[in-house]
Amino acid sequence: MKATFISREKNDVKFTMDFTKEEFESYQVKAYQANKDRFEIPGFRKGKAPRSIIENHYGEGVFAEEAIDLMFSEHYPQALAELNLEVIDRPRAEFSQIKKGEPLTVTITVECFPQVEVKDYKGVEIEKVDFEVKEEDVDNEIKSLQKRNARKVLVERPAQNGDTLLFDYSGFVGETQFEGGTAERQKLTLGSGMFIPGFEEQLVGVTPGEKKDVTVTFPTEYHAEDLAGKDAVFHCLVHEIEEEQLPELDDEFAQDVSEHDTLDALKKATREKLESYAKAGAESQMKDKALEKVLEANEVDAPKQMVEDEIDRKAQEVDQQLRYQGLGLEQYLQYMGKEYAELREELREEAERSVKIRVLLQGIVDAENLTVSDEEMEEEFKTMAAQYQMPVEKIKEAIGLENLTYLKKDMQAKKAVDLIFDSAVIK
Repeated sequence: MKATFISREKNDVKFTMDFTKEEFESYQVKAYQANKDRFEIPGFRKGKAPRSIIENHYGEGVFAEEAIDLMFSEHYPQALAELNLEVIDRPRAEFSQIKKGEPLTVTITVECFPQVEVKDYKGVEIEKVDFEVKEEDVDNEIKSLQKRNARKVLVERPAQNGDTLLFDYSGFVGETQFEGGTAERQKLTLGSGMFIPGFEEQLVGVTPGEKKDVTVTFPTEYHAEDLAGKDAVFHCLVHEIEEEQLPELDDEFAQDVSEHDTLDALKKATREKLESYAKAGAESQMKDKALEKVLEANEVDAPKQMVEDEIDRKAQEVDQQLRYQGLGLEQYLQYMGKEYAELREELREEAERSVKIRVLLQGIVDAENLTVSDEEMEEEFKTMAAQYQMPVEKIKEAIGLENLTYLKKDMQAKKAVDLIFDSAVIK
């Protein structure tokens, strides 16, 4: 197969794929082998009729369509790679005369990634974003670490805010027990706000083994319409009460939770970590502002198909985030009273912006000839391996060859952002 570039008009690229008569014939043989069992020819057992007999019976082009499909699926990606084309939509194909024993030319027209000439991307003026790590920030981080290392201890005293109850409950509206309002050996931390308003407060003071009726009124905006605004009673039985016991903040604590020997050393390392995060956050904000300035200075079109694909990706992200919280996208939409189409429209503006930025950065990558070396790829693999706590080889397997190009493009885009920021005038 020979791929030949013809022309580019805006985003539409035209090229040809030329197949020799030998190549076309070899794929017709493959098509015959794959489909001969479908044909019933008098005098032959099913699947045993020679190709020539089938072609005489059904026409000499009976296997041509299947042969072309096979050729296209195998060689179209190869042609894109040879011509260095990144397509964003389905191709439109025109064929030369399809005839047995003759070569075949396929003329492809396909929408490709936009090419733009970006202006004014160096020397943009942005305001400096300051950052400060206060002593209370360090203290709060240490307290968070202390809380994560707390122990849960069973107690026999009345329950207090912050305690965790192990209890059963069953909910009733009037004399009717409603669906979804019953559970056994459920855990609830008092004061967490996990249950409807007024529920947790009434369990403060209960003791292990005690039965308690909790009366509440469901919010008028409650997601279950049959319960919204209604009074309900929950019959509760408390099994256990756990108290959270925090470890002492001393040198022993520092040794238990870190590689540091003293609490002071842990605090110093914590400050350095927070300052590193704060600095990175401030730099990220300035990069966003610089990028926004460049976007404002350039008119960039967002191709419709790229926007739709980006909306798909963002919707999948929403779905994944909801699943981490134990809620599916369909349930979320029902809860919010929305249709999927409404969610897509809500994501459209941000999707269009993301596409424009992607096109803009690729324009800078092309103009500056920004490349990613093999050494840089290896460093990226090592960083990802450390992040996901996986061997480098496993990371490479997970990415796969098909996604390697996208990873490289992401790294090139980051280089373009860094170029904009490094040349910016920070006031």
